[in-house]
Amino acid sequence: MIDLKLENKVVLITGANHGIGAETAKMLAAQGAKIFINFYTMESPYSTDEMDEALRKGIGGWPLYFAKQQQSAEIIVEDIRSKGNIASAYECNLGEIDNITALFDRCEREFGAMDILIINHAHCVYETFDPALVANEPFGVHLTNAVSIDHHFAVNARAPALMMREYFQRYLTRKARWGRIISLTTSIAHRRNISYAASKNALVSYSLSAAQEMGKYGITVNVVCPGATQTGWIAPEDENNIASGTHLGRLGMPVDIANVIVFLASEQASWITGQIIYANGGQK
Repeated sequence: MIDLKLENKVVLITGANHGIGAETAKMLAAQGAKIFINFYTMESPYSTDEMDEALRKGIGGWPLYFAKQQQSAEIIVEDIRSKGNIASAYECNLGEIDNITALFDRCEREFGAMDILIINHAHCVYETFDPALVANEPFGVHLTNAVSIDHHFAVNARAPALMMREYFQRYLTRKARWGRIISLTTSIAHRRNISYAASKNALVSYSLSAAQEMGKYGITVNVVCPGATQTGWIAPEDENNIASGTHLGRLGMPVDIANVIVFLASEQASWITGQIIYANGGQK
């Protein structure tokens, strides 16, 4: 049996109140890691009644996705603790600079020095260059503007860069010799989602630069790019079309991506750094 050597490792994972982050948190906890979850519940375009109905039905689509996104990470923490493992959560907006240090301080107070940083959070508002693509449904595609661009980059690029810096400085101070940073992102452009894609591509660059600079200190840094993953957002009528666009002929599930993240965090991935891993079922 392979020993992943993750027992008692301290993990900070962002955006882990649902979806890929939540599944990863549970899987790492099952390996004996101590899990500190960061999350932030943004305003939803759907009413509470609409989201409650979506949760009750459990049918994929944007109302279900936003309903899951709105839940507190305490649900995930309770699930982890119920199995005898260790977890805690802290809500804050990573787009606010002062929250970065506060988050790391909070994690260290509860669990000690951080070993593994998993950057999974994202800000995503659909926007476009093309006026012909502007739409009001289901929750809008608007023309890009300075405020929206700045918000995307503050959360998706600046926050991860500052988190990597904070992680590395604390790592050097305690003279650590083993570390992991894993970023969840996209490496392609997205029509009607242009600032999300651009800011996530900046995260790819930061991550690969960090791999070059931090490797000699014992830190591996890798990027995971998921394909279309059913975290609640894919409606039933779209499932077959998306599945047919993969070599494996099915949708990705959060556990598929979590498996890759856990491997990259493990001792078995000690010779892997500076890589972009496409976990997409052979998406065509």
